[in-house]
Amino acid sequence: MITFDFKKYHYNEIEDTDLSDIKERFLKDKKMSGWYELDQSCVEAISSAASYIRNNCDVFLVIGIGGSYMGAKAVIDALSPYYGEKKLEILFAGYQLSSDYMADLIDYLQDKEVMVNVISKSGTTLEPAIAFDLILEFMEQKYGEDESSKRIFVTTDEKSGELLPLANQKGFQRFVVPDNIGGRFSVLTPVGLLPIAVADLSIKSLFAGALQAKENLEECYYYTMLRHELYNRNKVIESFDIYEPKLASFVEWLKQLFGESQGKEGKGIFPVSTINTRDLHSLGQYYQDGIDMIFSTTFFVHSDEDIYLEKYGKTLDTVNKLAMESVAQAHFEGHIPTSIITLDTISEENLGYLIFFFEMSAMLGSYLLKINYYDQPGVNGYKDILHRRIKEDE
Repeated sequence: MITFDFKKYHYNEIEDTDLSDIKERFLKDKKMSGWYELDQSCVEAISSAASYIRNNCDVFLVIGIGGSYMGAKAVIDALSPYYGEKKLEILFAGYQLSSDYMADLIDYLQDKEVMVNVISKSGTTLEPAIAFDLILEFMEQKYGEDESSKRIFVTTDEKSGELLPLANQKGFQRFVVPDNIGGRFSVLTPVGLLPIAVADLSIKSLFAGALQAKENLEECYYYTMLRHELYNRNKVIESFDIYEPKLASFVEWLKQLFGESQGKEGKGIFPVSTINTRDLHSLGQYYQDGIDMIFSTTFFVHSDEDIYLEKYGKTLDTVNKLAMESVAQAHFEGHIPTSIITLDTISEENLGYLIFFFEMSAMLGSYLLKINYYDQPGVNGYKDILHRRIKEDE
C-alpha cells in the first residue's frame, strides 16, 4: 500500500486537479503514447527467456544507457538485499566510457558463465555500441561464435537500427523496443522486463501495481498540479529525498524521467536527489539556509525489521520516521514545501504503481509546460559534437 501526503507540509492547497482533458489529448496522439497501454503480451516470452538465462549463467550483463537500463536497475536494486550471496549477479555496462571499468569488467568475467542483453533502439548510441563491440569480441573468444549466439539477447527496434542486421546474422534472440515508447518510459516493456525477470522478480506484480495506478489517477493529478504551481512560484528545484537507500537507483530514474521530459525550451523543474539522513549533513545545510528555490518529494518505507533501541526506548524504524518528519517540519519552517510518499513495503506491486504514477505525471506536466515530453534534443548536442570530434581525430 502507498499513501500520499501532499498537504501537511505545504502552504497552499490545489483546488482544481482534474487533468483528464490533457489525458484525452495525449491519448489522441498515438506517436509516443504506447507506455500508457501497459501491454503484457510479452510476459510469457520474457519469463521463458529469463528462466533459461538464470539456469545457464553466473553473470547477466545488461548493456544500455539512460532508459535502456535505469528503470530495470531501479527495480532490481530496490528489491535486492544489501548483503549476501546471490545465485545470479546482474551487472550493467554501456552507460559511460571508462577504460578502467571495461577492463576490470572483462577481467572479472573471464572465469564466469556469462549471458548478455544489449539494449538500444537505434544501435548507434556511442556508449553502449562501444561496450557491446568489446563484449561481443570477449564472448566469441570465450565461447566461440555458435555458443555465444545462444548467450546474447538483443532488445532493439523491430524493423530498423544497426543492431538488427547483426542480430539476424548471428542468430541472437531478439526482443522489441516498441516504436511508440520512448526509452525513459520503457521500464514495463522488454527493455526493463527482461533484466527484472532474470533477477527472479515478479513482472506480473509490477503490471498489477501499474494498472492500479492507472485506475486511480486523482493523486497523480494533484501531484502534477502541485509541482506546476510550485514552479510558477519560482520553486525550480525538486529534491527527491529517500530514507531507504535501496531506492537510490529509483530516484536516479526519476531524475532522468523528469529531466529529459521537461527540461526544454528554457523551462522545467531541475530534479536532484538526496539519501537521508546522510545528505542532511551536507546538502541539508543548503536546503535549509540557501537560495529559496527548492521543494521536496520525500519517500519513506516502513521496515519489517524490529530493531529495538534500549537507549531510546524506540525501534530504529520509528527513529527513522521521526527523522523524516523532523526534516519535513524544519523544511516547512524554512520555506521548503514537502510532499511525503509512504510505502508499507518495497514490493513489485508498489514499484509498478510508482512507475506508472510518475510516468503519467511527467507526461501531464509536460503538457502544462506546453513542451514535447518524448524528445530530448539537448542530449543530442553532446552526441553530435562527440561523433564529429571522433571523426576529425581519425
